[in-house]
Formats: sequence, C-alpha cells, structure tokens
Amino acid sequence: MLSKNKHTIDVILASNSPRRRELLHQIGIQFKVCPTQTDERVLTNEKPETYVVRVASDKVAVASQSVKKGIVIAADTIVVIDNAILGKPVDKRDAERMISTLQGKMHQVMTGLAVMSAGSKKMLTGLSITKVWFRALTETDIHSYVETGEPLDKAGAYGIQGIGALLVDKIEGCYFNVVGLPISLLGEMLRSFDIDLLQR
Repeated sequence: MLSKNKHTIDVILASNSPRRRELLHQIGIQFKVCPTQTDERVLTNEKPETYVVRVASDKVAVASQSVKKGIVIAADTIVVIDNAILGKPVDKRDAERMISTLQGKMHQVMTGLAVMSAGSKKMLTGLSITKVWFRALTETDIHSYVETGEPLDKAGAYGIQGIGALLVDKIEGCYFNVVGLPISLLGEMLRSFDIDLLQR
C-alpha cells in the first residue's frame, strides 16, 4: 500500500519476478502480485526500445482488468546487443551462446515500465537504459557460470545481483534497471499519481 492525500491505496505488481518483488520491498512498498500472460513476440521491424515499453504497457493493461482500484505496476526487461534482443535462454546451451555473444563487449539493458491507476485507467510509461560491459571470458568461465543454473530464468542469461556480477566489468546507468526494476524512474512516475515515496 501507498499513501495518497492521507488515504491508503493498493499497489499491484503485474509480475512474478522475485527480483522485482525484492526491489519493491526494499523501498518500503507493500503490494499484491498479479502476474499476467501477454504476447511477447517482437513485431516486424519493431525497435527494442519500442518493444519493451509495449510489452510493459500490455502487462499493466491486462492486470488492471482484474482489479477495480489501486496502482498497477508492470515492467519488462531485455538485453540488447547489436540491435538484437536477448530474452531468457531456452536451455543451458542457449545460455552459453548468449554469454559468449556478450563477453568482452558492451550491451544495453532496457526496461520498459508502465504504471496505471486501475480506477481512472490513467497510464504512464517510461524507459530505462543501462550500458553494461562484460569482461573477457573463457569457455570454461562461461560453462561454469551456466552450470550454476542462475542464467536460465534471466534476460541475457545472467543476473548482475548474483554470481553474474563476476562477469561484469562496469556499468553506466541505473544498476537496479539491470536487476529488472529502475526504482528511481518508478518513483518519478508515481509522483504523476500524487504519490511521493519519500513522504509516507
């Protein structure tokens, strides 16, 4: 729940992501989880930044149909290299392929963020982009990391908040965006709904 004009309002997270749940807890938001099923296929000639905002918007729209009031939050995160989108790997071999593509190079992590008032249907969208540089990795490094099992449910096949931090040389931009939820951007967007996370 959040405070708005001295009234409490419900917060609904349209995601099953444990990372996003942890980040909302970190900034003191109590919320309910309402995961959604949406079509996440990339449209013909669709740019990565357009795609990720569209998917987040679709998620928040679907989730808002299940509730009558409150603030609904949805996000979608992708890894982009050479304008190609890397989603979640389908298996260990696919994970090794992705990390081999990323090693020794810079890629971008993009998160589309959508916030909607379930009552008024007012929706705002935002986009956060972080540049991430991987260090050079050997085949043994890549295989060993994939064998930890960590990459299999993560976009781009790595988790910067876990063992995957060992793969990263440096980043430019929001760290929390790479985890999956740019919380500073979320705070700014919530202000448009008269919600200030710094004033409880």
